[in-house]
Amino acid sequence: MLGRQYQVASTRLHHSLYSLSDNSDVGPEDEEAYPLPSLSPLQKLTRDMCKDDKTIKDLVVGRRVGFYKVRGEIGSGTFSRVKFAFHALTKDKVALKVLDKTRLDSHAQRLLSREISSMESLSHPNVVCLYEVVETPSRLYLVLEYAGGGDLHSRICTETKLSDITCKITFAQILSAVKYMHKHNIIHRDLKAENILLTSTGCVKVADFGFSTQISDRSDALDTFCGSPPYAAPELFREECYLGPPVDVWAMGVVLFFMVTGTMPFRADTMGKLRRCVIECAYTVPPWVPGPCQRLIKGILKAPPGERYAVDQMMGCDWLLPVEFPWSLVHPEPSSLRSLLDSDRGSMDEEVEEEVKATLEELGFSVEHLHNSETKHIRSPVTGVYRILLHRAQTRRGSDCPPVVRGMVRDPRREGLRSYRGLKHTSKLCLLS
Repeated sequence: MLGRQYQVASTRLHHSLYSLSDNSDVGPEDEEAYPLPSLSPLQKLTRDMCKDDKTIKDLVVGRRVGFYKVRGEIGSGTFSRVKFAFHALTKDKVALKVLDKTRLDSHAQRLLSREISSMESLSHPNVVCLYEVVETPSRLYLVLEYAGGGDLHSRICTETKLSDITCKITFAQILSAVKYMHKHNIIHRDLKAENILLTSTGCVKVADFGFSTQISDRSDALDTFCGSPPYAAPELFREECYLGPPVDVWAMGVVLFFMVTGTMPFRADTMGKLRRCVIECAYTVPPWVPGPCQRLIKGILKAPPGERYAVDQMMGCDWLLPVEFPWSLVHPEPSSLRSLLDSDRGSMDEEVEEEVKATLEELGFSVEHLHNSETKHIRSPVTGVYRILLHRAQTRRGSDCPPVVRGMVRDPRREGLRSYRGLKHTSKLCLLS
């Protein structure tokens, strides 16, 4: 039975403090000596998953996965489908990435392992959060943060191109996420508009770490062609070893070009022609693109990897100077259940910690539940609830607020030219042709 891992033996039994199952020996003859207390939401849910016919049927046919109620499909990929769901206890919306284990060969299994490992080590407002991993005999489910605002590619196709301010706000968040990933030596290798999700408030969420890899040093050479060809850097098409960070930077340049113009910088009818365009770096920025943005694009889309802008150079460019983030660019390490169990509270904001602990207690999770689930890490339903509640608390405190643009920074080159033309040349030493 799919609900067995959350099994309770009987609604008449006392719940163990150390697991999500009942192991008491109290029998019917002891009912008067041990009156039943009112059940917590967790106890009611685990009881239904083993005793309620409708809930059991939903688990069997896939309308429920663990503690999640599945409501419909919202996307699909080569090896996976993405479904919309919500948590039965917290009611929070989530996205379920569903993988059929029978279709995963050894290569696909390695990619999946890297994806989970990469997402486990990241905690950033602009990176999709992994809440939990649920496994059944035939399928694996990644429980992910639900963005709800669609992806960047669909939005650009709908609106043709984005306004300058929207481009600034969106690109600054992508840049912040990539800076954070590279700081933790994680290379995405599949940055593209389709993998950049949006929330209803305009917050960016970088998603799909299926081709990601973790390196020991930024100078480590990689040799696997990954990602989508229109976003691939020249060194990938030359089939040579490459450095990870410049490949992500190049893809960001393609995304930026797509946002500000509504078209791709490299377009061709065949793969061979596309390869030649990318290697030769043959693209043209429309003249109506603002000067500071043009210089940023040209600084990123350079064929030699060593000549491309570094992430820090991009963050200090003229075009992004008006952007102000509502949160710090320095983020804590990913939180775990240990954060609640440790007496030292230096790893998490105390106010957030108290809110999460109080909600867990209201739902019926005890300290023993946390201790019992600590060794299971991401594959524990307790970890899933904890991370959902933690994200909810952080969101309420502004972690998912997009940056804002304060004022306008003028193009210094254009302003200098305008000032020069306005000068009255009265000096006799000044000869004007």
